[in-house]
Parts: sequence; structure tokens; C-alpha cells
Amino acid sequence: MRALTVERASTLRGHTVLLRASLNVPVENGVVRNPFRLDAALKTVTLLSSAGARVVLISHIDGDGSPSLRPVYEYLKTKVPLVFVEDVAGERARAAVHALTDGHVALIENVRRDAGEVVNDDAFARRLASLGDVYVNDDFAAAHRKHASIIGVPQYLPSYAGLQFVAEVEGLTKALEPKSPSLAIVGGAKFVTKEPLIRALLPKYDFVFVGGALAIDFYKAKGYEVGKSLVSDSPHLADLLTNSKVILPVDATVVGPAGTFVKDVRELLPNDTIYDIGPKSIETLKPLAAKARTVLWNGPLGNFEKGFSSMTEELAKVLADAPGVSVVGGGDTIAAIQKLGLNDKFEFVSTAGGAMLDFLAHGTLPGIEALKNAKTL
Repeated sequence: MRALTVERASTLRGHTVLLRASLNVPVENGVVRNPFRLDAALKTVTLLSSAGARVVLISHIDGDGSPSLRPVYEYLKTKVPLVFVEDVAGERARAAVHALTDGHVALIENVRRDAGEVVNDDAFARRLASLGDVYVNDDFAAAHRKHASIIGVPQYLPSYAGLQFVAEVEGLTKALEPKSPSLAIVGGAKFVTKEPLIRALLPKYDFVFVGGALAIDFYKAKGYEVGKSLVSDSPHLADLLTNSKVILPVDATVVGPAGTFVKDVRELLPNDTIYDIGPKSIETLKPLAAKARTVLWNGPLGNFEKGFSSMTEELAKVLADAPGVSVVGGGDTIAAIQKLGLNDKFEFVSTAGGAMLDFLAHGTLPGIEALKNAKTL
């Protein structure tokens, strides 16, 4: 994959670089709640700005297309010389880009405000491409989307991967080629989204621990009582149930009529609801983590929205002390690691969610292929 190296950046003085950055961050009351992705994105922004390039930042923010990137601008403007343009690819955006001087940056509005973004409309891709001389994709977290700013624009501009994009590919590739003994931990919910990952990891990893709401689907398939717990619709688990590499939590934190308790997973009652794994399950992971040369972790072990984060945090502590290479990702997973100040204890912390899952399951992404097929300067 062609990376935007320091050497290439030095040739971009006076050029306008259309930079797809990972600016999709949680915002509360108009303020960025977690700047993890923004801080990672600043590496490429700063590289280009320092090299004298005129940088046009494009990105999206989750929602129905209406949310604004202005809170992101308020955070970034303290880091780089930046203007905000309340336009996507129209006259105001073109005027702002034309007014840029060497080393300065313009952030245009949420690209999903134009319907052409999500459907990869060719006309919209061309309008975006007209804003720059060179395209750089540094938004690995969105590289699994077949959107105009991801796969459309590279058809019309010399294209490269940004620093964080390259770091993501290199970091996650280590997880695709684990050294034995190896341990993968997959949490979260929505079995349909995690099933491809679990199946892709099983041939490569010595053990795959399945936690979070995903484990409840396994309990249900085993015939255990799961009470009122969250289960997926008709997951296909028959072959996974007999796979000796699959490890499930042995206890669970449940909420029932009498309060919150830790129970053996075989002892749930009809009115119980599983919200987290239990401490015995963490203990089963400790010796595996201590011996593993490669550890991959994606997804929380409990229901973060309901405040059940303690077992996820305990796991973070265990893995932080593990001697092997640890690769982690997923929003709630990262939140736990950041809360405990353990970022530096892990080999690689991914900024991606769904893109991480897709890359680990398939080994590539639409955004990667688009860069491979694009021309260069």
C-alpha cells in the first residue's frame, strides 16, 4: 500500500491535499467527548501542514446526516491553523479552498449532508475531487464503507494512505498472523456482525474467548436458561459449540428481582438478565494471557450503556500486564483502556470499529483496494 511518507509530503508544498480524516467522534452538548481519533488524525494533518501543503479536511459524523463537524473544528483549531466551512462541495467550499495559503487547513462540513456520499454518486465524487490536487485517506475507521469520499475520489486524484491508515493496516496485520500460543477475545453484541470475525480467527488462534452479549447466544444454543437476557435472531452456532478452541464465560453478572448477583451460567432463573461476565471468567483468562505471544481483543464484556464496565476494565488490567503483543480495538474497549490510563501498555490500539472487524475477517477493505488501484504523483 502506498503510504504518504515524510519524503512525499515534502514535495506537496503549495499543493492542495484532500484529506479524508477520521473525525467521527462522540459529541455531547456541542463538545467532543473523546478526542482519541482526533489526536490520531492530527499526525497526518500536522505532517502535511508543516510541509506547506494546503489541506482540505473531509469526514463525516454519525447520525442522519444532519450533525455538524463544528464541535470537531472547535477542538482542532487549537492544534492547527484551521478554518471551518459550512458547505460540502459547493461554491463556498471552493472559495474557501481557493483562499487557503501554504500550511493552512480548511475543514468542510459533514460529507454525509450530501446524499451522494453514501451511495457513492460519481458526480459528487468528482465535485469532492475538484477541491484538491492529491487525495490522502487517513480514515481507516471508515474504510469498510463504499462511499464517495472513500472509493470514488481515488479514481480522479493521485492517492495515498495517511500515517494512521498505514499504522492501522500494519498493527492489525500482526493480529492476522498471530504467534502461538495466541488468544483472541471477542465481546460486544450483534452476533451477525461478529460471526465472520469469530470464524476467521478460529483457524489462526489457539483460543477464542467469546464474551459480552455474544456469549448469551451460545448459552441459549446449549440449552441453558438465559432469562430475559439479550439474544440474537437464529444464530448459526452448531459447529462452534463443539469447537474446542472456543471458550465461554463460566459465570455472569445478572440482575434479577432480588438485585444484582454473580451466578454460574448454568444457574440462571427465568427473571434473570445477564449484563456482564463474572470474576471467575476473568480468572480463566489470566493464565492464557500470561502465556500468549499474541493477544487480540475487540468488544466489551458487559453492557456499557447500562454501566456494566467493571469486568471489561479488569480484563484491560490483565492484558496490560501480559507479556505478548496485544492488539485491541472497539469504542467501549478503548474507553475502558483510556479510563485506566493503559494505552501505552498495548502494542496497538485501533481507532476503528466495524472496519477493524471487516479487515480481520477478510484481510482487506474497499478503502484499501481503492488506494491500491489509484494513480500516484
